[in-house]
Amino acid sequence: MSHRRERAMGWATRFLAAVCFFAAGVVFAPDVLLGARSGSGGGGAATAAKVAHLLCFATSWGAALWATFIGGIIMFKNLPRHQFGNLQGKMFPAYFMLISACAAVSVAAFAYLHPWKTASTVERYQLGFLLAALGFDLSNLLVFTPMTIEMMKKRHKIERDLSIGEEVGWSKNVQVAKNNPTLATINKKFGMIHGLSSLANIMAFGSLAMHSWYLASKLEM
Repeated sequence: MSHRRERAMGWATRFLAAVCFFAAGVVFAPDVLLGARSGSGGGGAATAAKVAHLLCFATSWGAALWATFIGGIIMFKNLPRHQFGNLQGKMFPAYFMLISACAAVSVAAFAYLHPWKTASTVERYQLGFLLAALGFDLSNLLVFTPMTIEMMKKRHKIERDLSIGEEVGWSKNVQVAKNNPTLATINKKFGMIHGLSSLANIMAFGSLAMHSWYLASKLEM
């Protein structure tokens, strides 16, 4: 089962890499990859790009909102800590894979609709926000999340030896760490790496929030 999961993640990573390279190509050479847009509206291709951009942006925005501010908090407050950590360790690679792919598609679609050479200053800023979201998501997927999971597993092992970790919340960990230098050290390392991962996630969410303001300004209701 583990080997099958690793193969699935491997194929997903390759797919994401292909999407990111495609997005980069659209940013720097949209006419070469997708052809020149005909007319002011661009026809069916422009409409398809708008749909792809909107759906992928909405997916990444909604997933980030739920995972960051709702689902994770509810699980932490109600699940035994080791169970919560193991679940997060399975969920977050898939989460960052999803929102990274969505961010890449959004970048490609927006770059096609607003080529850099002819884009306004506002449109260039918006493309920058989308690229920032993609960069932060990829940093979490490829760097911070694997490091956080590895550090979490090391801390779980130490905590199991100390017969803690099956409770809800941090209270026992904090109490034991006061008299256990090993646990205190691993807590500090985990906190630093997890903090960087959380910061990258919040920065990506903030970039999407800036783009949501831009999209809202284009709506007529």
